[in-house]
Order: sequence, then C-alpha cells, then structure tokens
Amino acid sequence: MSMTGSAVGTDKRGIRELGGEEKVGWDEVQQGVVLNSFEGESENAAFLKPEERNYNDFNSYTATVASWRIIKPVYNRDICIDCQNCWVWCPDTSIISRDKQMLGIDYDHCKGCGVCVEVCPTNPKSLLMFNEAADNDVELAGWPVKEKKAK
Repeated sequence: MSMTGSAVGTDKRGIRELGGEEKVGWDEVQQGVVLNSFEGESENAAFLKPEERNYNDFNSYTATVASWRIIKPVYNRDICIDCQNCWVWCPDTSIISRDKQMLGIDYDHCKGCGVCVEVCPTNPKSLLMFNEAADNDVELAGWPVKEKKAK
C-alpha cells in the first residue's frame, strides 16, 4: 500500500481504480434508493477508526485516485509541529493523523492540490510538493533549511 504506517491500512483500502466502469449520474439515481457504505452491521461504525470499518466495495474508501495526481506532497516528520492545519484543510481527508499527531499522507486519495503545503506554518514547511515520480527519501534528504530573518 502507498500509505504511511500500518494503523491506516486494510486489505480493502484503495483496492480499485476509479474510472472506466459504467456509472449512473447523481441525477439518474432512483429516488429513495439507499446506498449503504458498509457491509453488514454499521450500527457502531462512527465509533471505529476508518481502517476498522467494513466498507462496501463501491465506497470511496476502497477506491484510489492516485493516477489522477501529477504532483504530490511529501511530509517531513522532523519539521512538523502537529498543528493539524493540513488535516483540517485537506479537501480529500488525505492527511493521516491520530491523536493530534500527523502520521503521513494517504496517497490513494490525495489528488495533489497542494492545500496542505499552503496552510503549513513551519519554516521550512513540513510539507512540500514534488513531481509524482519523485522518490520521497531523496526529497527528504534534500529538504530546505530554516530561512534566517533579515536584520
């Protein structure tokens, strides 16, 4: 899987690529139809972490949009202050955070918009955008250093 840490992955996470299959538009769905997000019981799903929930195969949790991205955010744990700005502002909930600590990026659902980088307050930023093909370890090794304030 292309995620950071085992705390966020399941065997269903990002198992299928979105696009290509026949879909019904939102305005064509029969009125009153129910699209269940979970298989079986979902009574306590709100109290489970996402990776512990039993998602249906058509749920967006099981789909990946990674092939849409041309640039990606790379995360530097050594600089991050766990402010949670990136987590709050990410439009795709692709920032992986547990107990107010940034753990990494969900590359299965990140579309590369760069919002996380824009809202990062650290100097240098703990998130930077790189080409999709860039090696994260190489980019981390060449991370910018703190800019000194002009006197």
